[in-house]
Amino acid sequence: MSGKYGGKLQTIAFDADDTLWQNESFFRLTQDRFADLLKDYAEADHLEDRLLAAERRNIGHYGFGVKGFTLSMIETAIEVTEERVPARVIRELIEAGQDMLAHPIHLLVGVQDVLKAIAPNYNLMLITKGDLLDQERKLAQSGLGDFFDAAEIVSDKNTQTYRDIFHRHGCDPAETVMIGNSVKSDVIPPIDAGAWGIWIPYGVTWALEEAESPTGHPRYLELRSMTELPQALRTIQAKQ
Repeated sequence: MSGKYGGKLQTIAFDADDTLWQNESFFRLTQDRFADLLKDYAEADHLEDRLLAAERRNIGHYGFGVKGFTLSMIETAIEVTEERVPARVIRELIEAGQDMLAHPIHLLVGVQDVLKAIAPNYNLMLITKGDLLDQERKLAQSGLGDFFDAAEIVSDKNTQTYRDIFHRHGCDPAETVMIGNSVKSDVIPPIDAGAWGIWIPYGVTWALEEAESPTGHPRYLELRSMTELPQALRTIQAKQ
């Protein structure tokens, strides 16, 4: 894959959830609904810990996304009630998951304008993890699909994942930037694969995505918002 205008920086890759559009906020709202449904069986803090433990156990089985989250809620409900959870509660948890899968897409501030501004100058790629059908739905409904030259929906993001993607699309890691809200998934692995990593914090981070930022690394930048990205790319170009 070559850059559209021959510059040293060729490919700009983006995470999707909480980088291009809202996502974690809806999980938090559903988790509040979950706590309310089970308030007669467990305190909210205890329930949150039990749910997080179930999510951690189940990632290897269900992957990331709404479906795995819903199944983890059901599993936790069964556990904390010692298998006495009413069928009504199970039904409401299923409906909560269905509501999340049908939720409209809300783009984050500046995303569309920034993609429009940089698309003529770089090859743009989407690299996101989660449920295939749900991520395809969100991309289609976002109206952003035409900006991307390639889209990769993966089960996890680690160093080898990025190496494989870069190789598959002919990207030179040194000429590639990955942007996302998760230090653990969107910054550290691509840096370890030889690319640049840009962190744009979302404000609400899933506990399983928390990690220390690689402050001081020569290929790491932190931005306050997506609107700062064009200038950040010019800064990287100047360093190459």
